[in-house]
Amino acid sequence: MSDVALPGPVPTSVPDPASAPPVRWGILGAGWIAGSFAEAVRGSTRSQVAAVASRDRVRGERFATAHGIPTTHIGYDALVADEHVDVVYVATPHSEHREHALLAIEAGKHLLVEKAFTRNVAEAREVFDAARAAGTFVMEAMWTRHLPHVAALRQVIASGVIGEVRHVAADHGQWFGFDPKHRLFAPELAGGALLDLGVYPVSFAHDLLGVPSTVTAVGELTETGVDGQVSIVLDHGGRAQSTLSTTLWAKTPTVGLVSGTLGRIEIAGDFYAPTAFRVALRDGTTWTYERPVAHGLAYEAAEVARCVTEGLTESPRMTWQDTLDVMTTLDEVRRQVGVVYPGE
Repeated sequence: MSDVALPGPVPTSVPDPASAPPVRWGILGAGWIAGSFAEAVRGSTRSQVAAVASRDRVRGERFATAHGIPTTHIGYDALVADEHVDVVYVATPHSEHREHALLAIEAGKHLLVEKAFTRNVAEAREVFDAARAAGTFVMEAMWTRHLPHVAALRQVIASGVIGEVRHVAADHGQWFGFDPKHRLFAPELAGGALLDLGVYPVSFAHDLLGVPSTVTAVGELTETGVDGQVSIVLDHGGRAQSTLSTTLWAKTPTVGLVSGTLGRIEIAGDFYAPTAFRVALRDGTTWTYERPVAHGLAYEAAEVARCVTEGLTESPRMTWQDTLDVMTTLDEVRRQVGVVYPGE
């Protein structure tokens, strides 16, 4: 069945990314996620990627050619100074997010920073304080919060059809062969499963159940001292809990489950990307939400474009406090499993 067959309130629609006003993007970093973002902007919005910056000339020019970007800057200072760039998308390793975000803010640019937002909550506060003083827009690139299926499942929850939510479960595991030079295994690049993969289930639980009152975590470290696998239990009060997991050592189902007193929502993998979900009520009633979506990253790009055009400094869907709350939980998880990055 499609979403039109859902009983009760029809899920809140998410605007087509092509309906958002155009802005001119500059991409800071030329890796895989940057390429996916560039294709989403080009394929599903009215905005333009005006420039890309890389420290490697060949890599930057190759990236620009592949994604139809007119300008390549060698070095990041030139990108943030580019008068043809309205918003900077920071797509560098977590260890560099604070520095690159502050660089863009100092230049007066609006900002989208890839998740996890920074290495820790102290760095996140520093970025937001700078943005507040400069009056610039900043948002964490947690694309999941802007996707149609998440808006739909939130509406299902709000309708009361599954009763009071008691439990959320989510996992995100991918298999990576050990390579100490790979960013996911490098402490100096703020590697580990948690900040790259685990941030998705943690942010998802925060979104649906709010800030946890207690955090309990166990984990195993890699040979380089970053987290290779972590299991997390969050207590959100009011009899609501979440169980979350992340790993670099196995490809897990990457599904989500929201269980209430009257039924549950089963979110197909990958739960954090555009997908479908099934509602199963205690009385035996079931139905499925399906809405195929191309270029899921376009939804966060469109949210930025709308907010910047409206003169906002933060997104109501992914506020600065939302990011600070998630970073606080991630900090506590790292503390419990024993991961400290160089310089912290």
